[in-house]
Formats: sequence, C-alpha cells, structure tokens
Amino acid sequence: MTEYDVIVIGGGPAGLAAAVYASSEGIRTLVVEREAIGGQAGTSSLIRNYLGFSRGLSGAELAQRGYQQAWVFGARFVVTREVVVLTPQGSDGFQAQISNVGEVTARAVIISTGVSYRRLGVPSLEKLSGHGVYYGASVSAAHALTGLDAAVVGAGNSAGQAALHLARYCASVHLIVRASNLADSMSAYLVDAICAMPVIKVHVNTEVVGAQGDGQLEEVTMRDRSNGQESQLPLASLFVMIGAWPRTDWLPPAVARDGNGFLYTGAEAAASDNWTLSRMPQPHETTIPGLFAVGDVRSGSVKRVASAVGEGSVVVSEIHQFLSWTPQD
Repeated sequence: MTEYDVIVIGGGPAGLAAAVYASSEGIRTLVVEREAIGGQAGTSSLIRNYLGFSRGLSGAELAQRGYQQAWVFGARFVVTREVVVLTPQGSDGFQAQISNVGEVTARAVIISTGVSYRRLGVPSLEKLSGHGVYYGASVSAAHALTGLDAAVVGAGNSAGQAALHLARYCASVHLIVRASNLADSMSAYLVDAICAMPVIKVHVNTEVVGAQGDGQLEEVTMRDRSNGQESQLPLASLFVMIGAWPRTDWLPPAVARDGNGFLYTGAEAAASDNWTLSRMPQPHETTIPGLFAVGDVRSGSVKRVASAVGEGSVVVSEIHQFLSWTPQD
C-alpha cells in the first residue's frame, strides 16, 4: 500500500501505542522506525514501574507485545528505514519519502521519534547498555538498587536530581563530573543538597573510560583528567545523563520548535507565528495542521514510558477529529 490514513514516524512506546489504538479503530496505519521497534525503552533490561507489571518486564518484551498487538489490528511496519522528506500537501495531507522504499501518502502524521542521548563513546560501556549502563534513563526504580552502589555521570540538574534520588536507597552514590566543579552547570540548591548528603561522593575532573562485567555491569574504570591516573569503582548501575537532542532537523521549517529542537504542540504551537488557522491546534498538534507529536520529541513532555504510551493513545482521538473536519476547518 502507498496510501494511509496516518503515518506514525517512530516505533517507541508512544508510536506503538498510537499504532495500536489507531489500527484498532479502523484507521489505516503505517509505522516507520529507523532502528529497532521499542526505541530507547527497548534497550532497558527491566522496567519496574510500568502499571500492571509488579515484577517488571524488559523493554524488548514490552516492545514486542506492542508490535504484535498493532500488527493483529492491521497496522503495517517499515523497520530500519527512515522518512527522509515529509511534504505537507494542504488538504491532500502529507507525502513521505521513505529511504529505499519510495513515496507514501497519508491524511495525518504522528511524530514519535523520541530523542538521541549523548553517548560516552566507550565500547565496553556500549556492550553493557541496558544491563547496568543506562543512557538518559529514569531512576524512578531506584528502590531496586537498595543497598547497592550506583553512579551518575553528568553535571546538570537532571544528574544532580538523579543522584539525590538514588541516595535514598543506595549504599553509595558516585557523581562523576568532567568539570572542575558543579556550580558552573548545576543549580545552587542541588549543589548544597548533594554536599550535605554523606552517601554521595562527587568526583570532579573525572571521566569514565571503561567498564567490566559478565553480561551485567560490575565495575567501571575512572580516569582523573588532571593527572591521568585510573582507578576501579565497583558498581551495580551507571546512569549517564550528559544531555539529549530530538530528531527534528529533517522536518519542514514551518514546524515550530523550542531552542533545543523539541516540537511545540497545543497552546505553545498556537502562540507561535507559524500557526495560521483561526482554530486552536489540538493538544498534540504541531504548527502544521494534521501533523502531531507525542512522546519525548514533544516540548514539555514527561520522559516516562507510561506517559509516552498515554500520549500515543490519546492522540488517536485527535486524529479522528482532524480526519472528520472539512478542509476549511
């Protein structure tokens, strides 16, 4: 098929939820995922705070279940391909150019491409990603680390908040910072709270250069940037929080976004000069009518799996409403 009602770009939790709910309601749905179904969540070895799974489940299992569910309802998938050009065509909807596939059209499009987390570029760490090493991961399941040792890499507010949260459960928390101090990049109240927490040890002028473990992280190698001396640090988990950016540079210029590239939707889209219709955009609608954004790529979104699934399911009602409108609406 080359004609659909909606194209979902991105196969993470938000995109899968949108595909399930859209296809289950008879909307012809195509999902395009550039890498692997599940997105960032798919790399998590255990998601413990998802409603209904008290013992947790792996990100891969959650993704596979969502994929199968959407497929049974009639959604179609193109994996390891990406949309390279998206062209709005007014009342005729959108035309998408998919790499190595060709052109497809749809009346509406959902952007759920998530974010790309900055990596440390250490091969031994990459091998343990999802198995004790987590990039940009939430530490809301920190109680699973009760009595164990953990570390956070980063010097921003998110890294400081993560370290404080882990300190409530872990035997020790190590905050690893490349800079010479925290004050340059972290709010003063967080710096004070970290300094007052004996469980947290701050390592300044330090970087992680290696990791060891047999299928699960056991220790990392740190290097003092001032003298090059290396040391081993036993750990159960390492959380890398050194920033993220959304995948939005390929979208048309008419799609308004914030200073970091996240997409404006709803009221924020309406406040943009790019919104030209008399009606208000729907809560998840961008500045191009019929183009919606859900999950981590959306400005102001909550970076949680459950939140992404919620947005992916809610946006389908907005799609229904959009498809029912006449062009002048």
